[in-house]
Amino acid sequence: MALSPKLEIRQSQQLVMTPQLMQAIKLLQLSSLDLVSYVDQEIESNPFLEKLDGDDNGLPVDGDQQSNEPATAREEAQDANWMESQLETDPSAISTRMDADLSNVFPDDNGEQRVVDPTQSKADNWQTPSMGNTAPSGDYNLEAFVASQVSLADHLWEQVTLAITEPSERLVARFLIDCLDEAGYLRIDEDEISEQLGISREKLEDVIASLQGLEPAGIFARNLQECLIIQLKDKNRFDPAMAALIDNIELLAKRDFVQLKRLCGVDDEDLRDMVGEIKMLDPKPGAAFGSEIVQPVVPDAIVKPTSNGGWSVELNPETLPRVLVNQTYYSEISKDSRSEGDLDYFTDCLQTANWLAKSLDQRAKTILKVSSEIVRQQDRFLTYGVQHLKPLNLKSIADAIGMHESTVSRVTSNKYISTTRGIFELKYFFSSAIAATEGGDAHSAEAVRYKIKQLIDAETAKSVLSDDTIVKILKADGVDIARRTVAKYRESMRIPSSVQRRRDKQQMA
Repeated sequence: MALSPKLEIRQSQQLVMTPQLMQAIKLLQLSSLDLVSYVDQEIESNPFLEKLDGDDNGLPVDGDQQSNEPATAREEAQDANWMESQLETDPSAISTRMDADLSNVFPDDNGEQRVVDPTQSKADNWQTPSMGNTAPSGDYNLEAFVASQVSLADHLWEQVTLAITEPSERLVARFLIDCLDEAGYLRIDEDEISEQLGISREKLEDVIASLQGLEPAGIFARNLQECLIIQLKDKNRFDPAMAALIDNIELLAKRDFVQLKRLCGVDDEDLRDMVGEIKMLDPKPGAAFGSEIVQPVVPDAIVKPTSNGGWSVELNPETLPRVLVNQTYYSEISKDSRSEGDLDYFTDCLQTANWLAKSLDQRAKTILKVSSEIVRQQDRFLTYGVQHLKPLNLKSIADAIGMHESTVSRVTSNKYISTTRGIFELKYFFSSAIAATEGGDAHSAEAVRYKIKQLIDAETAKSVLSDDTIVKILKADGVDIARRTVAKYRESMRIPSSVQRRRDKQQMA
């Protein structure tokens, strides 16, 4: 069979992702902080982009300039026990950590509202730390007097210079300080480190023993037991009974007090005092010197009650970077362009600037549209609480507002909404459905979790509920749920089993 060249015309369809479309999709899924960073980078690289600051609201805008203002409704028709729980963040601690005061940054009325289904509630005053940089000029700036945060390494090195005088030991100490993890533990292979530093294992142990005498107590421990022992020795409370308790710390986690009393050789009262002392210790002595500043969650949308009993949804202007496209400047420099390459560059920059402004405006409108539909469908949650959270999926929202599920998924990623019941990520409102008994309305998984927690919180030492009992109570309340599901939800909330809860309550009693 002979092969010969020939020409054919074929018609086909395919989806082409233009750079502009890829940029719009990227902007849609960025968080507010990432968006500000992205826009700042674009402004630095594009001569026709200018940032419209909040102080410029009263300034007139040139007729040849375009700005992307925040989307409005008028424009859019459409978990303190350290062995049982994690450390809860204290707002005052955040303020101290950030070296900044909390202040209200939301205006009372900016005209950007979207009214949804009726109900009533109280609006909260939303707060965020004020941020800023030290002015490079000689102008007076209060932020120039803000003290910097002392790191764990700096705090320890200041003590090392006084506690260790031998230069070679100081070098080893400096190396070990850099090996500490965020909790202040020294998790190293000592044989490998001694070989790497060219010192004996005994010398390394001596330096570690010296470092374990520094503050905070418990620092440079190799494990939890050693951390607790160091702190108990510092308090002069490490006796044989306490040593036996530390050696069997896993029994304490299991609340096996009968076995602990036998191993420690103490009675109920002594064991209770010993456990109380253990709970007063710090299992993560280095955590107080965290080097990373916790960024506050800034809501992208705000829900407020209206005077007629409804809800209004508005965008948070603080999370919406506004840009100006300076077409006047483009007209001036395009006239003086000396080559066609320069003109092509200027034209590309102008098109990129116009598309960015349009993409920012479309992003804001899409967030407002999705947030408003979520508020409309979760009205009972806002009115009565989490037990009335409605099971919801992306398709329900997408069908209601005429968008694709992937678009709704991008909009709800890393976006937060401020309600009268707190600040929630938009994805919080999407939860799986649990069937109801006798064909009733389905229940949200989050609402069922809340009911399980309420039942367990109301327990007494004589009436601890097993998982099977909780299943019976929920089924009587119209929730068709399996025992393994109750166990899964309970474990996800870090609630121990009924056996451990009964031991805890009897011990407390």
